Amino acid sequence: MDTVASLVSERPVVIFSKSSCCMSHSIKTLITGFGANPTVYELDQMSNGHQIERELLQRGCQPSVPAVFIGQEFIGGANETMSLHLRNELVPLLMSVKAIWLWKKK
Repeated sequence: MDTVASLVSERPVVIFSKSSCCMSHSIKTLITGFGANPTVYELDQMSNGHQIERELLQRGCQPSVPAVFIGQEFIGGANETMSLHLRNELVPLLMSVKAIWLWKKK
């Protein structure tokens, strides 16, 4: 089993990020803003971060970060995640994997 599959199998929401990436920060802020507690892997702070980044690129993550997995499925990067949000599909998706239980639309 590859490293990415192993890491995403453990949690409902996983974000691969780099600490210096502003788009990664935006996506983490968006998802935590709904009350979810994603597992975040900062590739630039991990000893095997380059290996994981190569795996993400092989899976079609362009650019490699942010890479968002919800329910062990690759959702995409920042554009795809924001598109889900704008179509009002992100919160139901987070709820379906029990990353959040309640959501009160403001």
